[in-house]
Amino acid sequence: MSMITSSGRGRGPLKGGAKKNENNRIYGFPLPLLFIEPPPSRLRSILGLVGLSLTEVINPHCEGIFDPATRSVWITNAKDTMLLWRRGFFGKGDLSRSEPSWLARQINIRKAGGKQMTSEEVTAKRRAERRQFKLDRAAAIAAVAAEAEAIFETEGRVIKPALSGPGIPSAATWRPSASLTEIPDTPLPEEDVEPAELEPLVDVEHLQLTLQEAFFLAWGLDCLTVLDPHTNEAMTLKQLWTAFQLAHLPPPIPPNPAPPLQFDNPFLINYVVYHHYRSLGWVVKGGIKFCVDYLLYKRGPVFAHAEFAMVVCPVYEDIEDQETSSLELQNAMQKVCLQYLLRDYRHHSPSFSPLDPYLGLRDNSGTVPPPAQHP
Repeated sequence: MSMITSSGRGRGPLKGGAKKNENNRIYGFPLPLLFIEPPPSRLRSILGLVGLSLTEVINPHCEGIFDPATRSVWITNAKDTMLLWRRGFFGKGDLSRSEPSWLARQINIRKAGGKQMTSEEVTAKRRAERRQFKLDRAAAIAAVAAEAEAIFETEGRVIKPALSGPGIPSAATWRPSASLTEIPDTPLPEEDVEPAELEPLVDVEHLQLTLQEAFFLAWGLDCLTVLDPHTNEAMTLKQLWTAFQLAHLPPPIPPNPAPPLQFDNPFLINYVVYHHYRSLGWVVKGGIKFCVDYLLYKRGPVFAHAEFAMVVCPVYEDIEDQETSSLELQNAMQKVCLQYLLRDYRHHSPSFSPLDPYLGLRDNSGTVPPPAQHP
């Protein structure tokens, strides 16, 4: 559940169905756009017969600034940040693992004394416990081995050291020490000593959109305006299309001109894949943590793990440009993911024009079906 939401802080952590219902309430909209259906009426029925609708579309019109150095678009407005994350899981917090929760963590440290943990703090605690379990188990196995060695030296008997038993901790029997589970009590100030006032917290975190996410929101949904970092003016779609491709090219060395745009530009290839699977209803997130290009979620990261890990493999028509992918690399990615590894092959022709965004949206795979709809 999101730790940003202030409602319910006094009720303690939610469990089971309550947490699921809360997530459904917070992350119930798959896109930033809202579609409001009018009440049933005779006019609505008549228009429905001819394929027309009175549905009202509410467009949030978010705003961000393009940053070529990080190849991303920054959303600095807190309202836009939470809207884009909660409605479609777009972007990530630059000071967080995924959901922008830096401010919530700081408030937790100040007011809650660390008793109500955010997702990052829960993960850090779990990793510390896992590390301590491995150390305790290794120490127990080493002690059993030393005991067997001592018996062999004194009595001459060969004893095979046991890797399991009452003296060897397992995942079912091991319990973390008190230092890992208990939260140290903070001494209260004496009555005659007034505590120093803390400076008000300022949210310094921003939402980082990948270039593929930004162009999808700007062109596909028309709900994002991207500002030029030099002029602070809104960029047109053609300017975005060109600037996002140039961001993936090495900077030119004067007096040499900038290299021309190619049909296999990394932004172009990845955007075609991103737009395709987003259009099918998948939540598409970056997969660099698992050595892949994209992760496909049915509803989003807060509900379940990714269904597919995807690697984008360009395929060239010119035989001289074709490169065979390494089987060793594919096997390594399969071991890291421990899930379904999907390879998306995109065919490229030298006659492809990188300046026409409409050509880049042609469906060329159809490998993964749309995710199952949830109520």
